[in-house]
Amino acid sequence: MNEGHEDPPKLPTRERSSRPGTGRHRRPLPADLPADAPALVLAVPGRAGDPAGQGADVAAEVASIVRIDNPQLDLRIVSLADGGTDLTKEFADIAARRPAGGPAAVVVPLVTGPHPRVRRAVRDAVTQSGAAVRITEPLGPHPLLAEALHVRLSEAGLARADRMRLFNVSSPVDGIIVATAGGDEAARGADATAVLLAARLTLPVVPAALDGVPTVRDAAERLRKIGANRLAMVPYVIGPEADRERITTAAEAIGAGCAEPLGAHESVARMVCVRYGAAFGGFDGFDDLSD
Repeated sequence: MNEGHEDPPKLPTRERSSRPGTGRHRRPLPADLPADAPALVLAVPGRAGDPAGQGADVAAEVASIVRIDNPQLDLRIVSLADGGTDLTKEFADIAARRPAGGPAAVVVPLVTGPHPRVRRAVRDAVTQSGAAVRITEPLGPHPLLAEALHVRLSEAGLARADRMRLFNVSSPVDGIIVATAGGDEAARGADATAVLLAARLTLPVVPAALDGVPTVRDAAERLRKIGANRLAMVPYVIGPEADRERITTAAEAIGAGCAEPLGAHESVARMVCVRYGAAFGGFDGFDDLSD
């Protein structure tokens, strides 16, 4: 240091915040789950005539993604193909291994929206087991799932690529149908997701039910009435809850291109964690059947 000159003041050092992450990239689950954390049970829809293992394969992929950041989590996969008998046995086994007082398990139905048959099967299984179990809401609606639908459309060449990547200025279609499974209630529940997807694509997007009303054909007529003739359909299903041939046939019947189901997209796994993670905020938004 030269005589008569003072060293410049040091700038404050920026330290990493000790607060947990916030925003879309925050962890949906605590970094360290307590030892007595409830088990996470993925309730997988089942259908008569469903090829053996199809639903299980998708669920296993979702579970493997969840386990990457949460290896300590007691995660179980149960099919509802038999109406919930296996689920009842699973609840009883979980309850026998958990201390009394708190919920033994949190059940996350592997569906994107309202699905009366799935919810009824889960509720009946909980009642029959007598275990302290919480049932979460469906995975959607949520912006993450709308983003995943966007990705599936772009992968099929039916929409410009995701906004985080390079994309073409023009869109190959001018109307989108979000097709879900679970009857009329599921179609109504998909309306919010249709709005979210429309905001991403700046295109008209309408919901439809593969097994209810409005049908896919109803949705196509609605779009054509407003001038949309180049249509695409994106299945708002994870996979096990809808027959793939039925999806393809519905799209072909209206002359629309068809994207892949959501499957084990990372956003699906993340939403499983979000629904389960709500348990650590006081179980807000849960259906409590433990009493």
